[in-house]
Amino acid sequence: MDMALQASLILFGVFFLLLAFGVPISVGIGVSSFITALSVVPFDVAVFTAAQKMVQGINSFALLAVIFFILSGSIMNNGGIAIRLINLAKLIGGRLPGSLAHTNVVGNMLFGSISGSAVASAAAIGRVMGPLQAKEGYDRSYSAAVNIASAPAGLLIPPSGVLILYSLVSGGTSISALFMAGYLPGILMGLAIMIVAYFIAKKQSYPVAERPTFQQGLKVVLDAIPSLLLIVIVIGGIVAGIFTATEGAAVAVLYSIILAAVYREIKLKDIPDILRETVVMTGIVLFLVGASSIMSWVMAFTGIPTAISDLLLQASENPIIILLIMNIILLIIGTFMDLTPAVLIFTPIFLPIAMQLGMDPVHFGIVLVFNLCIGIMTPPVGSALFVGCSVADVSIESVLKPLTRMFIALIIALLLVTYIPWISLALPELFGLL
Repeated sequence: MDMALQASLILFGVFFLLLAFGVPISVGIGVSSFITALSVVPFDVAVFTAAQKMVQGINSFALLAVIFFILSGSIMNNGGIAIRLINLAKLIGGRLPGSLAHTNVVGNMLFGSISGSAVASAAAIGRVMGPLQAKEGYDRSYSAAVNIASAPAGLLIPPSGVLILYSLVSGGTSISALFMAGYLPGILMGLAIMIVAYFIAKKQSYPVAERPTFQQGLKVVLDAIPSLLLIVIVIGGIVAGIFTATEGAAVAVLYSIILAAVYREIKLKDIPDILRETVVMTGIVLFLVGASSIMSWVMAFTGIPTAISDLLLQASENPIIILLIMNIILLIIGTFMDLTPAVLIFTPIFLPIAMQLGMDPVHFGIVLVFNLCIGIMTPPVGSALFVGCSVADVSIESVLKPLTRMFIALIIALLLVTYIPWISLALPELFGLL
């Protein structure tokens, strides 16, 4: 039997079997990779190589950026910025039909980009917006669906930890270019939800918010500026070359601490919980990266990416069809696998194929993350779906109908991002990053 085929059957067969038994993904990645390695190399070589690859995988300066952004996000999540961003979101989307739904979407885009977490965004924004929408007569399932569908949009809008991980596993794709590339697709994701919300609001005759006075609007903007400055300082500094992504992440932590002190939302007794949350998340990410490094080595050694590439290219010579197949596979993967491990596992498989088709690595990275962001909101294991339903106190079944309409809108947005490279590459090219 061909080595790549044999290794593929063992690797993915054992991995999915372990997932079916409820084994954590990181452990499943490591165990399945080690068992596959044993099928092609002696035991002592497999042990030493696996240990070496794990250490090499996490021995990266770029990973410090992820850790700092996790800490910054933890501080921000507890630092009282959600309500200020929601007030700004009300100002932006307040004159549209069903204004509170649009406020929810814009709030998730703003808060998600700053906190770096779709789950935190769905919880923080949903907890505030749910009762407000219920008071205005909104259907609770519809409100929950809007919150769930828009929560992942902030993951594409920088600073984004998952784009840093993609840069790492893709062999050093420019983080600055990835950050700038995420803006328009992230905004497009939010706009897709807002278009659906607009038509539903017109049909259901949901109310429009009252027009604020100039003084009220000015106060809202001024209150939100300190939080928004985090994005300006960090992204501006990275793109301008003032500091690296890692240094920018450290600046984000310092700025978050200053902001929390100014807002007086965090007390000394909250600091151990914030640090504990950061350490736990960091440990999960580092273990995932280490285990995925073993899998990447096993796949490269056995030729699995090349075999999959040949198989896809044999299926069709049309780049449009191949990209469509890749999108379908990634959408399916996203329904049962979290975003971080999926990026670590499938980047080495699909990036070479995309590059053979002439696709820019920056463009592919945005398409990959966009696909997996949609997976966060879909059953059976969508984390944003579970959190959004829990916060709104509604069943998953009741949310699926309104969520399906938004899912279709997001698929259309994904196809636009996939087949129109300009959407992802316009800003990096404008700033001379490509």
